Amino acid sequence: MSILDEFSRTASSVLNTVADSVVSVGRDGRGTGLVVGDGKVLTNAHNLRDRTTTVTFADGRVADAVVAGVDDDGDLVVLDVDTGGAQPVSWAERTPQAGDLVFAASRGGHRLRVSLGMISAIDLAFTGPRGRQVRGGVEHTAALPHGSSGGPLLDRDARVLGVNTHRVGRGFYVARPVDHALRATIGDLTAGRSVERPQLGVALASTGVAAKLRASVGLPAREGLLVRGVSPEGPAARAGIEVGDLLVEINGIPLDTIDALQDALGNDPTATLQLSVVRGTDERIVDVHLRRDDGPS
Repeated sequence: MSILDEFSRTASSVLNTVADSVVSVGRDGRGTGLVVGDGKVLTNAHNLRDRTTTVTFADGRVADAVVAGVDDDGDLVVLDVDTGGAQPVSWAERTPQAGDLVFAASRGGHRLRVSLGMISAIDLAFTGPRGRQVRGGVEHTAALPHGSSGGPLLDRDARVLGVNTHRVGRGFYVARPVDHALRATIGDLTAGRSVERPQLGVALASTGVAAKLRASVGLPAREGLLVRGVSPEGPAARAGIEVGDLLVEINGIPLDTIDALQDALGNDPTATLQLSVVRGTDERIVDVHLRRDDGPS
């Protein structure tokens, strides 16, 4: 048997194995999902326009679905839906490495497809739906049509190596590898526990924009993130931060990029943070209580 014949047989086997486990999300098939348990479907959070949607299964059955748990920053959501006995996917026990041959499956537009590719790079970062960096992604070359996000990246035994997220360039795609940490997150979402990450409640301009705006009104140069909007009743508003303020440090860490702020915020939505704020030429340190019911420290 030739190598091409072997690839063909493997691709057919992978497709047949996951055919009932790969579903279409949305009436227009705008996304793909995976059956991860009885009554549970995993997909990308950006495939949802609200907290309800529809799921189309391999046999053409359409069922209404609601959100069980969501990780917006990580671009993942688990849906509660009648899976009708569809077989859950199996997880791979290894992390994909550069050079691995992989298969991608999708049901975008309600049509099941499979393609072959290779892991071209690992440990990549991409921007989630709310602007937070998601690290540890894997890049691959398995071609994917529109509506494939949320579908599986598979090994030759049809076990899920990753969840496809989006196209990053001509012929290249990024997936979140399903390691033990991500499987734990999926388990939380399946159990109805959404992932809550801290938010300051501000819209920010980058350091370059901030420098130009400060220079335009005659203020001295200072590196930091310029506040362009403040959410009412959010942590920043409660701390007295206003539009036009410059955020220069958080917990003593310089804020030279928005990613630096997201990293400093961490994952504890109940934390209290010290933020250095410049208003005009005056600098002060304010305590920001991320949880509303936190009192002063």
